[in-house]
Amino acid sequence: MNIIPITWKEETGWHWDPIAKEASLVLYFAAPSALAWVPVYEDLRRMCPAARIVGCSTGGEITGNEVTDESISAIALCFESSSVHLAMEPILDPSGSEAAGAALGSSLPVQGLRSVFILADGLRTNGTALVAGLRAVLPEHVLVTGGLAGDGPDFRQTFVGADCAPAEGLIAAIGFYGERLEIGWGSYGGWKRFGPERTITRSSTNVLFELDAEPALRLYKRYLGEEAAHLPGSALLFPLTVWPRGEETSAVVRTIIAIDEKAQSLTFAGDVPQGYSAQLMRGHFDELVEGASRAGIQAAQQDKPCLGLLVSCIGRKLLLGQRVSDEAEAVATALGPQTVTAGFYSYGEIAPHEYTGRCELHNQTMTVTTISES
Repeated sequence: MNIIPITWKEETGWHWDPIAKEASLVLYFAAPSALAWVPVYEDLRRMCPAARIVGCSTGGEITGNEVTDESISAIALCFESSSVHLAMEPILDPSGSEAAGAALGSSLPVQGLRSVFILADGLRTNGTALVAGLRAVLPEHVLVTGGLAGDGPDFRQTFVGADCAPAEGLIAAIGFYGERLEIGWGSYGGWKRFGPERTITRSSTNVLFELDAEPALRLYKRYLGEEAAHLPGSALLFPLTVWPRGEETSAVVRTIIAIDEKAQSLTFAGDVPQGYSAQLMRGHFDELVEGASRAGIQAAQQDKPCLGLLVSCIGRKLLLGQRVSDEAEAVATALGPQTVTAGFYSYGEIAPHEYTGRCELHNQTMTVTTISES
């Protein structure tokens, strides 16, 4: 397998190796501003005429040890014996997420399917329901990873493209096939809980109305203090962890993507089921970087050329600030020198749960998918 990085920056334009024209798959991760300036699909199609071309908007782009903004990070893959299939579904609003997931999974041939990588509109998709739809139709052995497209900290528009110009309201699924494929994964957060454990007393799918019978937004603002004026963006620094009562090892982290002042509610990227336990979280630089390293160690493959796809959360990027490249470097170090890394900062990460092994929608995690051929 040949792995060819392709990058775009305003000051340098496209940087690529002509060998990429032989690629069968190109993955790209692009800043919303770059998508406004660059006809990314048309340009990549000229470079890689035979490839399936799939990508999304981001909250930041990862290329090797570097995290950038207002850029494009892409990877062209030339497989020796493996192949890919591409499926795409429209998504109008979160209520259609489970049906879209089931349709995507059903569109991929099952014979020889090893792994599925998902890119979804980050504002119109309920990631929990999307994953449920995929799980309902895909064989249990198929690894599902990916993420929800981002828009920096702005939460206005997100874009996905699958053999077309990137647009709102799309979900793409890439199926990977081949006996020689080796797929690995890792997922870890590093956030710590604080404050009292509470109960979700009123919610509807991914909308939280009450915690311990108190309006959720009012309670959340009380904890945020001055940062409440910057919602929903500031909520990325204080995620919520939720779990079925008495099953803390099944806990997942949830990030707010919208607020409703009138209803005093919080809308999350994934479900927050009524009756679940919940607790606020906050992060520390070193613990987040250590969490990223753990994800890389979990996903690492040894002694062969390998692709490492990194999907991290925009909330991690905001908290890490100038140190954000530390977590990309920590993953690259854990994966080893023969692994080429690329990825993006997202509004939600899709990967198996660290303890249960069940595919879930995560927030505030670093997730890593490794792909190689034996």
